[in-house]
Amino acid sequence: MEYKTHLTVFTLFCVLSICWCAPQRFCQPGEDSSGRCNNGPDEEKPAVCSEINLGYCNDLDYSRTIFPNILGQQSRHEVESGAEYLLLSVIHGLLNGECSPDIRLLGCSVLAPRCQDLPSPSCRSACEAVKKGCGHAFEGIDMAWPYFLDCDRFFAGEQEGCHDPLAPLRGSPPRNYEPSTIIQFTYHSNAQMYSVLKRTAAKCSHISRTYSIGRSTEGKDLLAIEFTDNPGGHELLEPEIKLVGNMHGNEVLGRQLLLYLAQYLCSEYLLGNQRIQTLVNTTRIHILASMNPDGYELAAAEGHEFNGWTVGRTNAQNLDLNRNFPDLTSILYRNRRMKRFRTDHIPIPDSYWFGKVASETYAVMKWIRSVPFVQSASLHGGELVISYPFDFSRHLHEERMFSPTPDEQAFKQLARTYADSHASMADNNTERCGASFIRSGGIINGALWYSFPGGMSDFNYLHTNCLEITVELGCDKFPSEEELYPEWLRNKEALLSFMESVHRGIKGVVKDEEGYGIKGASISVRGIRKDVTTAEEGDYWRLMNSGTHIITASAKGYSRVSKRIYLPAHMEKAGRVNFVLKKVLVNSSLDTYDRFDPYNHFQSYSREGQEKPWWWNYFTQAGVSAPTWLLRNF
Repeated sequence: MEYKTHLTVFTLFCVLSICWCAPQRFCQPGEDSSGRCNNGPDEEKPAVCSEINLGYCNDLDYSRTIFPNILGQQSRHEVESGAEYLLLSVIHGLLNGECSPDIRLLGCSVLAPRCQDLPSPSCRSACEAVKKGCGHAFEGIDMAWPYFLDCDRFFAGEQEGCHDPLAPLRGSPPRNYEPSTIIQFTYHSNAQMYSVLKRTAAKCSHISRTYSIGRSTEGKDLLAIEFTDNPGGHELLEPEIKLVGNMHGNEVLGRQLLLYLAQYLCSEYLLGNQRIQTLVNTTRIHILASMNPDGYELAAAEGHEFNGWTVGRTNAQNLDLNRNFPDLTSILYRNRRMKRFRTDHIPIPDSYWFGKVASETYAVMKWIRSVPFVQSASLHGGELVISYPFDFSRHLHEERMFSPTPDEQAFKQLARTYADSHASMADNNTERCGASFIRSGGIINGALWYSFPGGMSDFNYLHTNCLEITVELGCDKFPSEEELYPEWLRNKEALLSFMESVHRGIKGVVKDEEGYGIKGASISVRGIRKDVTTAEEGDYWRLMNSGTHIITASAKGYSRVSKRIYLPAHMEKAGRVNFVLKKVLVNSSLDTYDRFDPYNHFQSYSREGQEKPWWWNYFTQAGVSAPTWLLRNF
């Protein structure tokens, strides 16, 4: 378990710290203000060669080093007393064995350079190769790349007569530092999950990147990975989709499937799979493999054989994350008959913030609001069915009551897309897990199955443009590892088909007469009491089924424009419907929905006063100068 690894590393630090007392060492030019050294006497000591007597550097391919070393450290004692050597001595434990012994040997070549007339620098190419292959591992524990492994500053080119400290590891052929694309169908700890995502993003850096949407209650990274032809930002008219797994920590199959999917998209894109290349080049795909890493650790501690129905389901605050979102459905039911009451983009009520808001819930809400998602799937376990909103019954005392949204037909089509592409979900003869879905074809309205408030799917629909379905992957929430590969085969086509289905309905841009996009314009469909709004540059997407529709675009301060469109069945891409709106005088008496939204003032994670990473105390307790150079964004 991860906490045991941390304890082992901590114990090692305590042992080493007995003899550590950091002395002063000489600064390199311009380094005085960095905090990595102290100015010493002006006189220079002559270079002296000696045997390498550093326990963690004794396996270099040479036996003698020189002092002062490349960092200006004057003696073996000064090296052993520094945070740099301390880092090398425990790096294996901090990174769970990843990139060992490469990082250690590279660092040792700086702290204990080969003896010549001057310290012999190591090759820049070796440093760059290690950084390319291992940089993600440091990011995974929220640690900056060590300053003394700066490839430009402390390493030299081959033409300068450099030394390759990694030569004994690879012999004559150059070592391949590229991450492997072979999918291992095993369970992954949180640290391993982060590593897989980082490695995948490094392998496919031209179409992928990882980013954090926030932290769990216990401080674990909520790490997402995106795939698109231009990662890092929204592109005009490119739809955005998200896949979320492990919302309940003990429902682990979805977490694993999304890890496999990320690796599959990367490797197949590189292999020239035309279907995958088209999907990635025309879509921005976001994958959050684990929304509840804290709960997963509890479930994983028991393992698949002993895990019960509830252990690890909630987060570290004992909150069910799928009951923790604002209950906008109740607000809708109370006010739906009021004149001009909107059934979309319902604000978060002030009262919500007085209850317990989980860190994970807040992070996902912030994520949902910051990206113009079109559709989404949340992967769960415990049944074999697709459910769709509303999840909360329209009658307070009816536990199982059909409660459709205005987009009932669009939701049914989304659910059908996944269920019909799954190996067995749509088959009415498939053995289920206790609930009866006869003649449903593997899909069901959520409230008709069972009703609950505060769900993520209802929040997506009522607060944003996004249509989200819930994918129940099977009876066993924590299947054995032998079942992981068969489950991947059952779900792979369904996942791909679901992502491709975002390219249906209509899309377009709403502009003013000068050609500028209008942010926040409303797109309405006659007969569907649910509008979508335009993104930052005026682009929009509206999931719709085939048929004839009347589409209207409107915005405050502009005229309304309506168009009649026809969508044929089996469209391979969304129809393009653009609008140009004319400016008009605004009637200030008209009701608007601009209001104070406490969400915008609720800041869980401010940089000021932010806690240091979990490994920080290990260094400070060892008696060395605080290595602020290991803090990211410092």
